[in-house]
Amino acid sequence: MTLDIRNACIDDLSRIMEIYRYAREYMAQQGNPNQWGPTGWPPEGLIREDIRLGHSYVCEEDGKIIGVFFFDQGEDTEPTYREIVDGSWIGDDKYGVVHRIASDGSVRGTGTYCINWAYRQCGHLRADTHPDNVPMQRLLSKLGFVKCGIIYVEEDDYPRYAYEKLPSHMK
Repeated sequence: MTLDIRNACIDDLSRIMEIYRYAREYMAQQGNPNQWGPTGWPPEGLIREDIRLGHSYVCEEDGKIIGVFFFDQGEDTEPTYREIVDGSWIGDDKYGVVHRIASDGSVRGTGTYCINWAYRQCGHLRADTHPDNVPMQRLLSKLGFVKCGIIYVEEDDYPRYAYEKLPSHMK
C-alpha cells in the first residue's frame, strides 16, 4: 500500500465533504450517531478555514483522496485541552493535535497511517474522541496512546475522552 499525505487545497473541498458524509453514516452504523451526526459536523466553513490555514490534510492512494484530517502543532495548540477532568495530561510541552480524521472506507489502515504520520511530525500528539466512538478508542490504544481524562468541546455537551502519546509513554 502506497499512501501519501499532503496539505488539502480548496479544489479538494467537495471530495473532503463527501468523505465526511460517509464517515457520519459509518459512525451512526457503528453505534456513534451523536458525535458528528446531529450537527452535520464538520461544517464546510470550518474545513475551508482549515484549508486556508494549512491545517487540513488529505491522504491519497494513487492520487485519489481516501482520507482527511486536521493537524496542527505548537504551544497551546488546542484551547479546549486547557481544562481536563478526571485525569491529567502526561506532557506539558509543545504538542500536535489530530482532529476530524475520516476515510472513505476503501483502504484498510488509512486512519493508522494518518495518525502515525502526524505523530512523526511532532513526537508528542494529542487527540480526543466521543465515548461512543469505540473504533477510534481502539485505534488510539493500539497506536500507543494513553487515555488521560475527559475534555469538553464547544460543538456539543458530550464529554470527549482525551488521549496522548509521547515517546516515553509508548507501550
